[in-house]
Amino acid sequence: MNPELEKLHPYPFEKLARLKDGVTGNPDRDHIALSIGEPKHKAPEFVMQELAQQLEGVSAYPLTRGLPELRQAIANWLIRRFNLAEDSLDAEKHVLPVNGTREALFAFAQAVVDRHKDALVVMPNPFYQIYEGAAYLAGAEPCYLNTTEDGAYLPDFDAVSDDTWQRCQLLYICSPGNPTGAVIDSERLKKLIQLADKFDFIIAADECYSEIYFDEQQPPTGLLQAASEMGHNDYRRCMVFHSLSKRSNLPGLRSGFVAGDSEILARFLKYRTYHGCAMPVHHQKASIVAWQDEEHVKANRQLYQQKFDAVIEILQPVLPVIKPDAGFYLWLKTPASDEDFARDLFEQQNITVLPGSYLSRESDDINPGSGHVRMALVASLDECIEAAHRIRDFMQ
Repeated sequence: MNPELEKLHPYPFEKLARLKDGVTGNPDRDHIALSIGEPKHKAPEFVMQELAQQLEGVSAYPLTRGLPELRQAIANWLIRRFNLAEDSLDAEKHVLPVNGTREALFAFAQAVVDRHKDALVVMPNPFYQIYEGAAYLAGAEPCYLNTTEDGAYLPDFDAVSDDTWQRCQLLYICSPGNPTGAVIDSERLKKLIQLADKFDFIIAADECYSEIYFDEQQPPTGLLQAASEMGHNDYRRCMVFHSLSKRSNLPGLRSGFVAGDSEILARFLKYRTYHGCAMPVHHQKASIVAWQDEEHVKANRQLYQQKFDAVIEILQPVLPVIKPDAGFYLWLKTPASDEDFARDLFEQQNITVLPGSYLSRESDDINPGSGHVRMALVASLDECIEAAHRIRDFMQ
């Protein structure tokens, strides 16, 4: 067996199940799950129709590199969304469809990390646990950059030593962040690109929450956008990961893409050809129409806006709740232990939230997730409002 498997921590939801073991949720109240970031809004009907109409695709083996028309639809979307120069993005060289960002974020580290060179994989803390697992199984050491309230829940990249950057082979960033919703601005992204050029590491930008934001005039900046603004239209050392799961409420379609540096992408394609992970043809066809439409995405944002406005208004009198920059999570500070808060809330109000300490590691003598819980506002508006009222009652 691969000895690196022993380094993997239990997944956060395994820890949550153990926390709730032996505890019964209030039987007088329907259960409301706010722990898992699984979109519950209705999938776009036109995408479902296209999926049904393309089912004959199951009769053919899909290509790992994906259909040319899907790659072009993705390239067109990137150009529109992030104001990229049209001649800078070649659908055949810069775009690769994948089965959702989770699979790709993990596989990417396996392809790009050289385990023979004392490798570091740097990541925010708290973080999406796939980053850590990918680092361990690629033979690298994770390096955690704490994100705290004092730093607006963003990593302090300026505080990272040159020695750390020298060992860094891969930097994971997540913007908008999971679980905090913090957005890395354009200037910070440009500084990271300069650091990557100086110290020769790759930036893997997890941007799967980029389409859930609150100001239609100010969408979050993307890594490729920052590179383009610098004149780096070869996107060297820059890779972005996007998905239809959150943007289009299609988590079960398992459809996303990786885009950026064409040389890195060519090597990653080689890895994936052996990996055997091509997206089914009918999923690709449905993905094309999803990437070509923005109206359903805008309507999706409006639903989240309504939920945030309602929930925050209810909770503000009893908890220090702050609206995030983007995404669909509330990163709530708890008055006591995050585990105690989550367990007692489940027992008394039959609401499940995720303790923040399960999403982070102790680093520099603190666990930056402690004293927080993550609430995913993915349930219906009525359920989110009901949950907020119950939490308010719980606090009072």
